[in-house]
Amino acid sequence: MAKNKSLLREYAEIVLFTVLLFIVIRAEVVQAFRIPSESMEATLQVGDFLLVNKFIYGPGIPFTDIRMPAWRDPEPGDILVFPYPRNPAQMFIKRCIAVAGQKVEIRDKRVYVDDVLVENPPHVKFDDPTVRAAPRSTRDNWGPKIVPAGTLFVMGDNRDYSSDSRYWGFVDTKDVVGNAFVIYWSWERHRNDPELVWQSSRPLESVASLAYVLGYNIAHVPWRVRWNRIGRIVM
Repeated sequence: MAKNKSLLREYAEIVLFTVLLFIVIRAEVVQAFRIPSESMEATLQVGDFLLVNKFIYGPGIPFTDIRMPAWRDPEPGDILVFPYPRNPAQMFIKRCIAVAGQKVEIRDKRVYVDDVLVENPPHVKFDDPTVRAAPRSTRDNWGPKIVPAGTLFVMGDNRDYSSDSRYWGFVDTKDVVGNAFVIYWSWERHRNDPELVWQSSRPLESVASLAYVLGYNIAHVPWRVRWNRIGRIVM
């Protein structure tokens, strides 16, 4: 009997340790993130699933508000995940353009930091050839402004269709969740794909909807998975 209790206790401890390790890794080291919008095209596409490095900017101690020292601070060029300043329940992903103390200016879609023209990322996207003049719009002409202490200036790579610092201001550095670093899955979604309909008051219909959506997605795996994007380093 004692041996059985000991064996059960060992299994319980292994399971408990595994769960706690997963919680710590999920909360403070690596987090999964799905691209929901087109604001980072063509660097990131809708349906890309990313891993976000939360350790690099200083992991938090689980169940506390304390953060450990950062490996390094966010830098221009980093692709950051952070809560949307106007709605913290919503997560955004943008590219860091400038950090505290740097001067940012946008002239006719061209970005200047400290009066130096910033080279566009390899997959930056411009879909609208028109140039909007200030002060009517801040999209193509903005600043110059100095990035305040403790904040970052961020932009989406889809420059003509991105809600970013040009419209709602700066990101607080302490709110940055982490740095996106690799695509681990990528799924091309179509408009006519079935949607899961789940209502607790209608369990049979909900289960049938779940089964149909799962079956549909499994059947379309060979054509919908962007195999060439899986494992791609985010830059």
